[in-house]
Amino acid sequence: MADDKTRYSDAELAEFKALIDEKLVGAHKDLEDLSTTMNHKDDHGTDDTSPTFKMLEDGIEVLSREETAQLALRQQKFISHLEAALNRIKNKTYGVCRVTGKLIPKERLRAVPHATLSIEAKMAQQK
Repeated sequence: MADDKTRYSDAELAEFKALIDEKLVGAHKDLEDLSTTMNHKDDHGTDDTSPTFKMLEDGIEVLSREETAQLALRQQKFISHLEAALNRIKNKTYGVCRVTGKLIPKERLRAVPHATLSIEAKMAQQK
């Protein structure tokens, strides 16, 4: 019966919207935490330590900042994907595979709410 549907009902879309809104709140909080880390708020640096130790710490700090920057970029990308999913909900195209045109199973959308491909299409894409 689910195969006959061409889109999810308004009630189902509202359920997915609530899920995405919840994920967005968490994603924005995580991004804020990463930004705080990158901007050295609450910094307890090595300004008062010996020069040799400070040099080692500075190297580790640069590496850590690069990793944090990568995490922040990934988080921003995740947020933009979630926001795009909200737009698809508004347009009532959410949950429709962009390759096959079939509905993406609810289980997949609950696990990956910003998914635009069914498992079938995703597997074909990886070949």
